[in-house]
Amino acid sequence: MDEDLVESEAGFAGLGLRPELLRALVSLGYEEPTPIQREAIPPVLAGHDLVGQAATGTGKTAAFALPILQSLTADRTGGPQALALVPTRELAEQVSQAVHRYGRDLGVRVLPVYGGQPIGRQLQALQRGVQVVVGTPGRVLDHISRGTLHLGDVRTVVLDEADEMLDMGFAEDIEAILAETPAERQTVLFSATMPPRIDAIARRHLRDPVRIQMGREVASAGELPLVRQSAYVVARAHKAAALGRILDVEAPAAAIVFCRTREEVDSVTEALNGRGYRAEALHGGMSQDQRDRVMGRLRGGSTELLVATDVAARGLDVEQLTHVINFNVPSAPEAYVHRIGRVGRAGREGVAITLVEPREQRMLKAIERLTGRRIPIERLPTVTDLRARRLELTRAALHAALEDDDLQRFRVVIDSLTDEADLENVALAAVKLLHEAAGGDVDEQEIPSPAPARSDREPRGDRRSRPSDAGVTRLFVGIGRRAGLRPQDLVGAIAGEAGLPARDIGAIQITERFSLVEVPDSAAERVIKALSQATIRGRRATVRRERSNR
Repeated sequence: MDEDLVESEAGFAGLGLRPELLRALVSLGYEEPTPIQREAIPPVLAGHDLVGQAATGTGKTAAFALPILQSLTADRTGGPQALALVPTRELAEQVSQAVHRYGRDLGVRVLPVYGGQPIGRQLQALQRGVQVVVGTPGRVLDHISRGTLHLGDVRTVVLDEADEMLDMGFAEDIEAILAETPAERQTVLFSATMPPRIDAIARRHLRDPVRIQMGREVASAGELPLVRQSAYVVARAHKAAALGRILDVEAPAAAIVFCRTREEVDSVTEALNGRGYRAEALHGGMSQDQRDRVMGRLRGGSTELLVATDVAARGLDVEQLTHVINFNVPSAPEAYVHRIGRVGRAGREGVAITLVEPREQRMLKAIERLTGRRIPIERLPTVTDLRARRLELTRAALHAALEDDDLQRFRVVIDSLTDEADLENVALAAVKLLHEAAGGDVDEQEIPSPAPARSDREPRGDRRSRPSDAGVTRLFVGIGRRAGLRPQDLVGAIAGEAGLPARDIGAIQITERFSLVEVPDSAAERVIKALSQATIRGRRATVRRERSNR
C-alpha cells in the first residue's frame, strides 16, 4: 500500500470507521476528513443526537451517512433502519448516491423517494426491503399514509438542510413523519442557518444534542478564501447590461444567476441569450421533467448559465459550478451564505458576485456583519475592458491553435497570399477575421455610475458633494458612426482633454451623424471647451449643450 493510501486510511480510521467504509473512502479519493466530518462523526457513532450548523459543500453528507452505514445490521426483513429527510428531489438523489458509494462493500440497499418519479418503482423497492430511505417529506408522508413505508425499525433520522425544508412549508409533514418513528431513535439535524424555528424543532425532538458549528471560520493570514466575493453598484435600469458585461469579463465555466421572481428569471434569461450566452431558466412554473432536462444540459456542458429563483434552485449541486451571481441583494443575509456555499468546493476557488442597487447597500452591510467579511465594491467593466478581454480570448484561441498538428494543410493559402502581401499583414488579417467571428469589437454604450446611497460606509459628518450626486448635462457632439466614432473614443477624449474621470462620464448615445454624452453639470463647460479645441477620430467636431436640455 503506498504512502498516500496509508495516510488517507489513517485519517478516517482515527474516527473509528469499519474497514469496508475505509476501503470505499480510499477508492473514492477521500484523503482527510473535513472539519465537520471530524467533529460530527464520533458523537453520531456514539449514538448522540446532534445539531450541526453547516453550509452546503462542507462535507456534511458523509458526516451523517458514514455513521448510519456503520450502524446498519445485516437484517433486511424489517423496515428501513435509517431515514434522511431532504428538501428537494435533486438532494434526495445526491444523498442516496453518496450512501450507495460509501456502502458499496456492505451491499447496502438505499432508496430515494420523491415526487415526480413513478411511485410504482418505489413501491417495488420498498416491498423487496431497503435499509436506508432518503426522501422529500411530502413523498415520505405519502408512503406512510398508503401503508407502504413503516418506520417502526428506524434507529436514526436525519433532517438535512432543515431551514430549507421549513422555508418550503414542510414543517407539518416533518412533525407527522417524526411521530411515526420510535421515541428512542437517534436524531441528527443539519442546517445552514439557525433561526428560532430550527431551535424549536431541536428542543422538541432531540435529546441533549451535541452542537457543532462550521463554515464561519476566518481565513488565516495570507490564506485566500475559497470564494472570491465582490459587488457592483448599478442602477436598476442598467442591471441586465451590467450582468452581461460582468459575465463577458469573468467568462464562467458554469454559473447560477439568482433572481427574485419568475418574471425576472425569464427577462434575464432572454437578455443573456440575446447577448450570445447559452442560458436556461429554472423556476417554480416548470414541470419536473423540464427541470430535469435543464439540469442535464447544465451538467453536460451544453448550457453554461442557469437563471433561477431560490426555491427552484434548492438542493441543486453542480460539481463544475464556478460562479454564483446575485442579480439582487438577497433580503435575508442567511440566503446569501447558502447561495455562495455552492461554489469554492474541494479546494477550487469559486466566485460570488452581487449586483447592488444604491438603495440596497445597507442590505449588503448586513451580509458583511453576518459573515464577518467585507465584500469589496468593484468598478463595472468599461467598454475598453471588454475590448481588451475579447482580444485576450482571441490571443488564447490562436495560442491553442498553434499547438495543433493539423496546420500544414493551410500553407498553400499562406504561400499564395505572401506573393501579394507582407507575412505580418497576412497574419494580422487572419487575426482580425478570427476576432470578428468570435464577436469582434464591442459596440455598446458605457454604463453610467449611479449616485451612491448614503450608507454606513460613509462617515456621517463627511457628505462632500460628488459629481454623481449632482445633476447631469447632456452634450451634443457633431460626430457619429459615419466617422467611425465609438463610445471609447468619446470617453478617451473627455478624460484626456478635459481631465474628467471616466467613472464620472454618463450615458453615451451614438447615431449616424452625431452623438450625445452625459457629464456632470459642474464639468459641462470645461468639457465643451476642451473638446471644441481637440480632434476626435481626426476631426474637429461641434460641441454644445443639447438644446432640449435648456
